[in-house]
Amino acid sequence: MTEVDEIIGFEEPGDDLDRLDYATIGAALAVHSELGPGHPESAYEEALAFELELRGLPFSRQEPYNIVYKGRHVGRGRLDIVVGGVLIVEIKAVESLASVHAAQVVSYLKATHRRLGILLNFNVKQLKAGGVKRIANTR
Repeated sequence: MTEVDEIIGFEEPGDDLDRLDYATIGAALAVHSELGPGHPESAYEEALAFELELRGLPFSRQEPYNIVYKGRHVGRGRLDIVVGGVLIVEIKAVESLASVHAAQVVSYLKATHRRLGILLNFNVKQLKAGGVKRIANTR
C-alpha cells in the first residue's frame, strides 16, 4: 500500500476481482449493444443474467442480505446480481445516475462486507459513456 492508501484506508480489490469486474462489464456492454436504452430494469437484469450464463460466469440473482443497525437485525434487502459471490451489480434504467444511486451501492457493500460493486445504467445511448460506475468499499 502507498502512504496515501494507508491514510485513507483504501486497498485495491485485487487482480481476480478486477478480472471478474472486467468480464461483467463486457457482458453488460453486450446486453446494451443488443437491447439499447428504454426497457425496464427487470429486462436488463434477465438479459445480463443470460449473458453471464453464456460466458460461464457464476452469479446469483436477487440475493438476500441482512440489514443490521447497532448489532440488531432490522430488515432484509436484495441485491440485483452478485457475480462470483463477490461482485455486486446494481442495475438501473434511469434518465441519469444520481449520487443516491452510488450511495445505495456503498450501503450494499458495507452491509454485505464486500469490496466492489458496479452500478449500471442501461438507459443511456452508450453504456461506456456514463452508464458504468465502479464503486469500491474503502471501509
